[in-house]
Amino acid sequence: MGTVYNFNAGPAMLPPPVLEQVQAELRDFQGRGMSIMEMSHRSKEFEAVNSAAEAAFKRLVGVGDGYRVVFVQGGASTQFAMLPMNFLAPGATADYLITGAWGEKAIEEAAALGNANTAATNKTEGFRRVPRPDEISLSPEPAYVHLTSNETIQGVQWHTFPDAGGRPLVADMSSDILSRPFDAGKFALIYAGAQKNLGPSGVTAVLLRESWLAKANKTVPTMLRYATHVKNNSLYNTPPSFGVYVLGLVLQWIEKAGGLTAMAERNGRKAGIVYGAIDRSGGYYRGHAAPESRSLMNVTFRLPDEAKEKQFLTEAQAAGMVGLAGHRSVGGVRASLYNAVSPEMCQVLASFMNDFARKNG
Repeated sequence: MGTVYNFNAGPAMLPPPVLEQVQAELRDFQGRGMSIMEMSHRSKEFEAVNSAAEAAFKRLVGVGDGYRVVFVQGGASTQFAMLPMNFLAPGATADYLITGAWGEKAIEEAAALGNANTAATNKTEGFRRVPRPDEISLSPEPAYVHLTSNETIQGVQWHTFPDAGGRPLVADMSSDILSRPFDAGKFALIYAGAQKNLGPSGVTAVLLRESWLAKANKTVPTMLRYATHVKNNSLYNTPPSFGVYVLGLVLQWIEKAGGLTAMAERNGRKAGIVYGAIDRSGGYYRGHAAPESRSLMNVTFRLPDEAKEKQFLTEAQAAGMVGLAGHRSVGGVRASLYNAVSPEMCQVLASFMNDFARKNG
């Protein structure tokens, strides 16, 4: 099989120029005669890669002194527990805004460690939209307010972040990080698994406000303490060095493409192509998310019945489109349109959707 149209939800497509550079440097990184995978993480070459990745991340989100970026292992799922372990003190309450399955997983972990309050949810509506401001009920003095910026399973995204009223705001941005400009200075902490918009699986980027870090619990086990990774520049233990290297190349690719403003224009155009095919289908395709909360990263929709959905997925795969099956918990179809996915790929998918609806509608 040749190159496919990759709509996987994660691990997801990487930018072709990044893969080409990885391929060119795989056996010989910077004239060292070995792969970066074979180098010591204490070498000056890798330390430079690691530092450059942190600096590029901070440039892209527009923060400077007062913030640090660390690269850790365990994915966002470990962050679900690591966050309250560090910042949910005994007797305190953390507020969670639940907009889908990943938000539910996050609050479940927090509730196992302390007081976790559901400050907003629309589960009874099937997680079709984000809460309105009047539907959010924060605790008087929460330790932090947590949200999931984009829900991959339901295809719901915050397009405007809520006002936390000066309380520490935390976000799981695993599935839409660096896809659009946003005010990173509003957040005390952001975490994101790399395998969707940043690089390969195995790396999690965490952006922390240093003044908030000073208030963290100091009795947490060493490897689960954010301060450990900040103090040691992500090098306390052997890091996922290859993943950090590829992540750094992806950040360079985003910067060369024009940064987050260019990504937002590109992603808006892509999503418009696919949502356009849904909206013009006369109801044959039914989008899950309410129009005002539609994700630009994960387009989720259903067909008239499961048999047609299976036929759609089979024929799409035969046409070279992979990764379109909806999450196993909800079924249906999901097209993930992360940064590396091109507008041309989206047009191929939309044309297929138009043809399929015409033939089977």
